[in-house]
Amino acid sequence: MPSSPQPQLQEVIDWAKAAGKIALDGFLKDHDLGFKGATDVVTEIDYQCEKLLMDSILSAFPQHAILTEEAGAIGANASDRWYIDPLDGTVNYSHRIPMYAVSVAYESGGGLQLGVVYDPSRDECFAAERGKGAWLNGQPIHVSNCAALEKSLLCTGFPYRSMDKFNRNLKIFDHLTRHSQGVRRFGCAALEVCYVADGRLDGYWEQEINAWDIAAGTLIVQEAGGVVTDLEGNPDFFKPPYAVLGSAPGIHALLLEQIRRF
Repeated sequence: MPSSPQPQLQEVIDWAKAAGKIALDGFLKDHDLGFKGATDVVTEIDYQCEKLLMDSILSAFPQHAILTEEAGAIGANASDRWYIDPLDGTVNYSHRIPMYAVSVAYESGGGLQLGVVYDPSRDECFAAERGKGAWLNGQPIHVSNCAALEKSLLCTGFPYRSMDKFNRNLKIFDHLTRHSQGVRRFGCAALEVCYVADGRLDGYWEQEINAWDIAAGTLIVQEAGGVVTDLEGNPDFFKPPYAVLGSAPGIHALLLEQIRRF
């Protein structure tokens, strides 16, 4: 059972929107770019959004642990933990491409309880609470009723750290592009997963990703009626290497069958 007191969804939404305002206000400005890898960038806006979110959480819940993209792990509380991506899609953001988001998730009692993904450019706030449903700007959302792979629109991302997995995903990408309406790559995993929850996309997969990228979005998909597993079909997907497949129920088994071929 979640420990008490438990955060309220609305306060998490408020925090995400406040961080989103920082991102939106800085969107068209020049940025100080840092490189965490050959293609993995960070800006001063990432740090500003992260600080706001961390300060908000620790002010309200000082005993809680946080795992965030830039600062890493803070605190050792295993029962109450937050997952923060202060600016998912930083490469897009640094190129002035309006496909980025703030992602915040709360885990308690061994399971994700709250998830919020806020898109400042479109003022779209995806949110979910375990057992209560998923919403976009306060209105209920549901995954699509797609049941045919050839009628599905899919999305994926590519791993940075493993060329073997990168090359495998190229093969999967090529195959599924030929057996669906298309495969998109937006460069913002948090929004890609939420687009499955809202029925804009029918499925999303990625072989290797970070916990903070998908914590909020996968809960939102589940609460919107979708199915989320790892790439072998196991429902216990939220653990390293965080391989994930989220989709409408009608095509989940079909996607698994195709992905397993490679």
